[in-house]
Amino acid sequence: MAIKVIIELQAKPGMRDELLRTLGGIIAEHGPRMTGYLGSTRYTVVDQPDMLVEIAEWESVETRNKHIDEAMATQAFAPLMPLMGAPFRVTVMEPVS
Repeated sequence: MAIKVIIELQAKPGMRDELLRTLGGIIAEHGPRMTGYLGSTRYTVVDQPDMLVEIAEWESVETRNKHIDEAMATQAFAPLMPLMGAPFRVTVMEPVS
């Protein structure tokens, strides 16, 4: 069953656009080869100028967890860290049956 993942990213003040470009580059480079990745959409938060939200869809919790393990091992998300103003927050959801 497909799942949705909400990732909240707080940029350093004034760095939201750079964070968005960097995240987009990482997704463009790695997304097509991520098994189980069904796509994502990124949003700005209307009343928080340094906040980004990504909503991603994955085939399953297992495929997402495998990707996260690989990304951590290869430090795929390292370019985001200097742009972050706070730790990111992740919520993994599945449909109610």
